[in-house]
Amino acid sequence: MGRKRVEKVEAAGESGPQPVQGARRERKPGERRRRRKSPFELAYPNCAGIDVGSASHFVAVPADRDDKPVREFRCFTADLNVLADWLQRCGIDTVVMESTGVYRIPLYELLEARGFVVMLVNARHVKNVSGRKSDVLDCQWLQQLGSYGLLRGAFRPSEEVCALRAVMRQRDMLVSSQARHVQHMQKALAQMNMQLANVISDIVGETGQCIIRAILAGERDGRRLAALRGPRIHASEQEIARALEGTWRPEHLFALKQAVALYDAYAAQLVECDAELERMLGQLARHGGDPGKPKRRGRQRKAPRFDVRLGLFRASGVDLTRIDGIDVTTALKVLSETGPDLSRFPSAKHFASWLNLCPGTRISGGRRLPGRERRRVNRAGQALRQAAMSLGSSQSALGAYQRRKCARLGNLGGIKATAHKLARLVYAALTKGMVYVDQGMAAEEARYRERTLSHLSRRAATLGYTLSPAPAEAR
Repeated sequence: MGRKRVEKVEAAGESGPQPVQGARRERKPGERRRRRKSPFELAYPNCAGIDVGSASHFVAVPADRDDKPVREFRCFTADLNVLADWLQRCGIDTVVMESTGVYRIPLYELLEARGFVVMLVNARHVKNVSGRKSDVLDCQWLQQLGSYGLLRGAFRPSEEVCALRAVMRQRDMLVSSQARHVQHMQKALAQMNMQLANVISDIVGETGQCIIRAILAGERDGRRLAALRGPRIHASEQEIARALEGTWRPEHLFALKQAVALYDAYAAQLVECDAELERMLGQLARHGGDPGKPKRRGRQRKAPRFDVRLGLFRASGVDLTRIDGIDVTTALKVLSETGPDLSRFPSAKHFASWLNLCPGTRISGGRRLPGRERRRVNRAGQALRQAAMSLGSSQSALGAYQRRKCARLGNLGGIKATAHKLARLVYAALTKGMVYVDQGMAAEEARYRERTLSHLSRRAATLGYTLSPAPAEAR
């Protein structure tokens, strides 16, 4: 063994120096020395982490900034001011906190007003490793991850858009609460065996409300109640009179009275909410002019009672209702959640991903892994999904696209794909000022046929065949 080693060394010496594994390479004349980069560099050295709670907040700063780098502050306003003063004394300019609950809103607004850069991060992105779960360790973990730039802040629109978003969400809550009392009306009528809902499609419409309020006023004659029917009701007066033969029990009439009173109370609150929305849209107006003649006539039942289309046009500069499936309510929901400025999203793909309208990317070894996607609540994305559902019977290009996708991917997949397309159109309209023009269902089907024929021709060419149209007799 020793002799063989000597021979190998001598042979290496005769043929010149050989590189040895692990040895330092000699630099050539004039060659600069390459500096090795550390795998992690401080991206935000002046970063603090805050673990938000309902009664107190735990704050962590870099260890060299204070003798006690981790402190606890109560949630009172005076304590929050003390927290901000301490962060300024420590030289902090960036603050990281989890975007969970509503307890972070007062702290976020105060720190933002004091000039700090506040990053709201997803709680799933800051999961602690095993054995690191406490309030003190949470804020330290946030501070460490934020210092190395391993966290990304959530999207938050401007302050004016946030105020509009809060009022719009309040209006959605009022609409859903009002709908519950409509169900209470139906229940009270059914308990008295008055089948009004079976002959009138909407009991809170003009005819339904006239009949219900006449009943509460003391009218019990079915023929007189049926005479209140409107001209658009398909049921005859005799059929309505038969449906209004009930027991008239006082406890059920009392429940009906209470439901109508609560319905009216929520209607009054909705009027105030619509006035506030109109005022806020006026403050967001940045463009002049008029959107022109609307594409659709009539007013949606749950739409605000003012010219929403004009307000949205002056706030964004485009008319989103030109896109098939998007009405004024959907456009208002989308713009109240995102605002007219989408510069935070580099592309339409990023915008669609934020809306939760993209497929999952669980890929390993070039193969997509099965499993459900994470459920995320995004009100703008849900509004676009509802808009996509309304295109099922539309004789437009988007309607043809939705039906083709549903036939291929199923109802859920087709609706999501159509909502993704609507999101791309919204992004193009708000960022580039694109005006959507419907080409019609026939044009969409023709484009799809051309793409299919082109794909089949390429496949046939790879197999050594050519496509030729069949004779007219065989078609």
